[in-house]
Amino acid sequence: MLNMPNKKHSANRHLPKGLEILYEDSDILVIDKPAGLLTVRTETDKTRTAHYILTDYVRKGCFKSRNRIFTVHRLDQWTSGVLIFAKSEKIKLLLQSHWNETKKKYIAAVHGQLAQKEGVITSYLAENKAFVVYSTTDAAKGKLSKTAYKVLKETEHFSLLEIDLLTGRKNQIRVHLADKGHPIVGDRKYGKANDDYKRLALHSKSISFKHPATGRQVTFETKLPSYFKELMKIK
Repeated sequence: MLNMPNKKHSANRHLPKGLEILYEDSDILVIDKPAGLLTVRTETDKTRTAHYILTDYVRKGCFKSRNRIFTVHRLDQWTSGVLIFAKSEKIKLLLQSHWNETKKKYIAAVHGQLAQKEGVITSYLAENKAFVVYSTTDAAKGKLSKTAYKVLKETEHFSLLEIDLLTGRKNQIRVHLADKGHPIVGDRKYGKANDDYKRLALHSKSISFKHPATGRQVTFETKLPSYFKELMKIK
């Protein structure tokens, strides 16, 4: 396995505060996405997205440039961490065709203390007309979803978990932890009704996969954001 170093780019100074390029070559672009930034455009926000910012970056400000980036996967707006883009459609499709083999680890801060300090949460996930994802026992209605977790640290009010995403369904981690009775801190959609913490405490810690061009196993990892350290009283 090759752990890729965090390469410092002089162009980083032209990127918005909080968005950092972890690695770049002729095929892929890996960033540490800050919480609050969309991955791709929506009907109401077309420019404040990682895709838009990085497209401008690879074009070096020249809108007539043919350079493009392609979305491989997404993170929720308020989830921070490792996010991968491809520099060609071919590389995008290669990465996506092997996405089930990609190892994805997350860090989450949840309310309360879990009785079982390690385990796997399994359910079928479906989505209703209001775009709310929910668990069901009916295999015909939902897609099989598995989330492995391990408690790393506990305080009086919170637990810090390392998450292995065994399947990649929409809002999977958030729904599974809420089902467990320990919703993620700051989750406005699936969390506590009176949760007024400033952001969702979910972070994409690392991604490991075979580089589509070289075939080498690569791993990209980020540091724990200060927000989690404050919640968990980590010095």
